[in-house]
Amino acid sequence: MLKTTATRMLVVLSAVLAAGTSNAETLRLAHESSSNSLIQRAAAMFAEKVGANSGGDLEVQIFPDGQLGDEAAIADGVGNGSIDIGLGGVADAIDPKLNVMTLPFLFKDLGAVHAFLDGPVGKDLFALGADNGYHMLGALDSGFRQFALTKGPVNAPADLEGVKIRVPGNPVLLATMTALGALPQSIPFGEVYTSLQSGVVDGTEPEMRDFLDQKWYETTKYLSIANYVWTPNYWFMNKDRYDALDDKDKAAVDQAVTETVAWYRSELTKTYDEVQKTLEADGVAVNTVDQAPFRDMVGDVYSQFGREWGEDLVAKVREAAKN
Repeated sequence: MLKTTATRMLVVLSAVLAAGTSNAETLRLAHESSSNSLIQRAAAMFAEKVGANSGGDLEVQIFPDGQLGDEAAIADGVGNGSIDIGLGGVADAIDPKLNVMTLPFLFKDLGAVHAFLDGPVGKDLFALGADNGYHMLGALDSGFRQFALTKGPVNAPADLEGVKIRVPGNPVLLATMTALGALPQSIPFGEVYTSLQSGVVDGTEPEMRDFLDQKWYETTKYLSIANYVWTPNYWFMNKDRYDALDDKDKAAVDQAVTETVAWYRSELTKTYDEVQKTLEADGVAVNTVDQAPFRDMVGDVYSQFGREWGEDLVAKVREAAKN
């Protein structure tokens, strides 16, 4: 017994000494996606690359599954410095104009999305966060969003009329679902499963990977591929924290972001194919929606946010998104 206790004390002492001699600076990264998601794999890759690129001077500690709060709380936390790096789709704290990228039917496919993000207009948008204390690292695809109802597929706008549908707290998505005739309900991500299960809502408008990862398919057996909006996982860092890094460590972070984004994009198509096959095997009926009648209903959404953010900005983004 004494030997066991002494051994335990030695292990604890060794851990304390090791921690005390480490010179690595720790960056806390938080996101709300599940710990088995592609986002988490990207975060883990980023952490590994930051460590390698910085020669061990930086260490990234990851908090998945909303451990540090939902997406809004994460954005606020990065803004006030309690979290160093965040990933999420809620941009209001960073700059509401970033939501322009989520206007309905803006992008035709992922190629157009990535060309936009890497182009001059995308870079200009990401510069908006600086005035509010954010350094934008980039964006990972949250992806195109679909329609998923508990009682049947969506084939036409009439199938959404009067339907209570969960929508994240994004003003553009809320306005879009209203324009399409639905009754949008802003419910936190972590409460979607129980809301579907209990009938608080009749459906949701998920990104396909979340639909699988969060097991929403267990109660919602109809998935209608509409690609009605594309949403980003904005990737942002507390500006003061970033600015305080020396040039070598800034370069380590930037290089890790570039490498991780390239890998993540290369995985998307393969991942979506695998996810759809898995959902269908689990009894989900998947259909593809004709976008045309839905497109005809969202003109007022563009007008509303053109008035709010400036017609010139919306027009510039629409033009750049055509690529």
